[in-house]
Amino acid sequence: MNLAAATNENLASISNTLIYSSMAVYMLAFFAHIAEWVFGSRSKVGRTAAALTGAGAAASGVKVVQQGGGTAVLDRPKVVTRSATGTRDVPDGPGAAGGTVKGDLWGRIAVSLTVLAFAVEAGGVVARALSVQRAPWGNMYEFSITFSTVAVGAYLVLLALKKNVRWIGLLLVTTVLLDLGIATTWLYTDSAQLVPALHSYWLWIHVSTAIFCGAVFYLGAVGTLLYLFRDSYENKLANGGNPGAFARSVLERLPAASTLDKFSYRINAAVFPLWTFTIIAGAIWAGDAWGRYWGWDPKEVWSFITWVAYACYLHARATAGWKGRKAAYLALIAFGCWLFNYYGVNIFVTGKHSYADV
Repeated sequence: MNLAAATNENLASISNTLIYSSMAVYMLAFFAHIAEWVFGSRSKVGRTAAALTGAGAAASGVKVVQQGGGTAVLDRPKVVTRSATGTRDVPDGPGAAGGTVKGDLWGRIAVSLTVLAFAVEAGGVVARALSVQRAPWGNMYEFSITFSTVAVGAYLVLLALKKNVRWIGLLLVTTVLLDLGIATTWLYTDSAQLVPALHSYWLWIHVSTAIFCGAVFYLGAVGTLLYLFRDSYENKLANGGNPGAFARSVLERLPAASTLDKFSYRINAAVFPLWTFTIIAGAIWAGDAWGRYWGWDPKEVWSFITWVAYACYLHARATAGWKGRKAAYLALIAFGCWLFNYYGVNIFVTGKHSYADV
């Protein structure tokens, strides 16, 4: 079979152009998110400090902030219970926009640009698939561009469901730019046909679920990381500390620590069964391709290690002595295992799954 003849070079070139174009739009979204955080600064309001100290409480619970000759009235914040880390009631922050008109405008611009970049990048992934008439995740480059597309898509779905997750936006587009930069610089592979072992319908099932799980695990990891920062901020305030202006400006606007904790737990718990299916599907495919369901290949081993790590985390969250920060550290270790399985095994370890082409 002539592999070059089986590749549509025109579509492959269009795919590359679309991926680079999406990076340019993501960069604009990055700057718009920066503007959202800057213009939405609420360092002088101190909702969390007021909740923890009992100061500044008003009968109506409504906050008012002056800006540029006008007044922006903020809705009463939702109060949540820090069930995993304590017993205090702490209000959620107003988000990156901080309740200001200018901040909210930049936030909406950032989301709009993210939607546009997602559409362009998705077009690049589809064009890559059409160029070779197969699933667009046969090597590390294709896996990377599809992974970032799915991660952004999952974020946009949460936004469409009216979930308060715009605080993820800045970290998300930053990570996507990093992922695409690595993909186009070091992982790029010309559009070509697959090695014989990958010619199977299981490529569509097994690898697509692995990509989806990784994208959702990433969102959970972002929530976990921000939970650790926000929890430290709340603890410092509760103990009479005085966080710096930057910490107040950023952390005050995040959801409460308990909200971030619950978000991460629910995200990880929801996708864990699908990760289990991913491993099972891979074993079935291995049986068809190599005549054995499990051979302790490095990719198989690290997929199982990742499964065990997330299983331990979910068990820890259900155990009274391992809630809060301890469980959060375990969640980050679990995602670290997934990242090593994603990059490290394919690039640095030789095995039957060495299809990175780098």
